[in-house]
Amino acid sequence: MPCPHRFAEYLQLEKLTFEPTTLIIGTFNPGWDNIGNTAQWFYGRTHDNNGNQNNNFWDVLPKLYGLPSLINSTSTQWKQFCVNQKIAITDIIANIEDADQRSANHRSMLSGYADDDIVQHFFDFDLVNLVRLLRRNSTISNVYITRSTTEAFWRNKTWDLKRYCEVNRLPVKSLLTPSGYAGIQQRKHNRANPNNQLSLPDYILTSWRAKWHETQNK
Repeated sequence: MPCPHRFAEYLQLEKLTFEPTTLIIGTFNPGWDNIGNTAQWFYGRTHDNNGNQNNNFWDVLPKLYGLPSLINSTSTQWKQFCVNQKIAITDIIANIEDADQRSANHRSMLSGYADDDIVQHFFDFDLVNLVRLLRRNSTISNVYITRSTTEAFWRNKTWDLKRYCEVNRLPVKSLLTPSGYAGIQQRKHNRANPNNQLSLPDYILTSWRAKWHETQNK
């Protein structure tokens, strides 16, 4: 059985009750029930099984708007925040066709939620038509991807999007990942700046503020 996106019904933005002005694009959230995915909505794996914070999205994003962290909030509160700020969220991949739920190796790889495992071990994907989303939601004026797209795999998956945005003069920017993988750059920063030590959430927030559109940047 292929691995569908856990929140497939939201990927096409058809559930929106507002006209979005900002689109945030992630990568993939596996939807199999037997891999321990407890996320209640996009970026919802805020803590690992030991209670440690491992995704800072809902801590960082509200702070861009001068609001308190939502890291310990519910999916209802996350969705209401997006309504209030006119933010839509989707992902690049809608389905991994060559994933096999019967395979222990595939379940193990996808339960780690690492983009590198997707890149290295799978080859057949259904992608979200991001250009179509933008055409259908013409109020979107800023687009953000929550990972680097310099790697060939992700660059190829987002080429049409970036070309469309270029032609239509629509800003599209890559943000530092809000996951724990950002700790590599954070630790490098702290070693180089002993008098300006930053926690991981604050390091991500500083990075995002440098790229976030000015009209909402606090």
